[in-house]
Amino acid sequence: MRALALHPDVLLATSAIWQTNCTIVRGSVEERAETFLIDSPVLPDELDALPTLFEQSGFPSPSGLLATHGDWDHLLGRLAFPGVALGCAQSTAERLSAAPGAAQRELREFDRRFYVERPRPLMLGQIQALPVPGRCGIGELELELHPADGHTADGMAVWIPWARVLVTGDYLSTIESPEVGENSSPEAYLTTLERLRPLVVSAEHVVPGHGPVLDSGRALGILEEHVAVLTA
Repeated sequence: MRALALHPDVLLATSAIWQTNCTIVRGSVEERAETFLIDSPVLPDELDALPTLFEQSGFPSPSGLLATHGDWDHLLGRLAFPGVALGCAQSTAERLSAAPGAAQRELREFDRRFYVERPRPLMLGQIQALPVPGRCGIGELELELHPADGHTADGMAVWIPWARVLVTGDYLSTIESPEVGENSSPEAYLTTLERLRPLVVSAEHVVPGHGPVLDSGRALGILEEHVAVLTA
């Protein structure tokens, strides 16, 4: 797992599997400092290393976990911090409720295929449905939550305004082509890309779910490429 500081309040951890990105954001450096973990790395040793990464970086342990969408590889934060509540868009909460155990089955299939052993099973525990579009308080600051369906039928992007970091979920990746999931549509995907466009313009860093972090210009170029693919 690679770790990178994008801002004094934002760290990025990238898994060795699928270049899966996990974003750590701190809401304040004052006494009311609060930290969230957005998405997750994949491998057991990477998840085990997260508490040490928090400590070495001077970030408090996370008071909340956020998932950009309900694909299993974005839900593993609970394996690192089993007592911390998981927050997600209302659409993701509904998806997880409608298919209980699906993420766990997909994780077990991944582990079986690649001979991965984990010390404990994934338990999603308490899930907090967040209103999207909306805001989520973190310390004395706020994250902006924006709808991001199309890749799947659920999801949200997270804008960290004071750091100018946009966490997109599985959009705007340089290593993945646009993939429209079950119960979604190319039209929904295109709508999300256009919804993200003004945020991309304002961003200093764009963090896709998989692959390298992008600056605004590169991310806009990927956005146009993916629009072309979807409209072709």
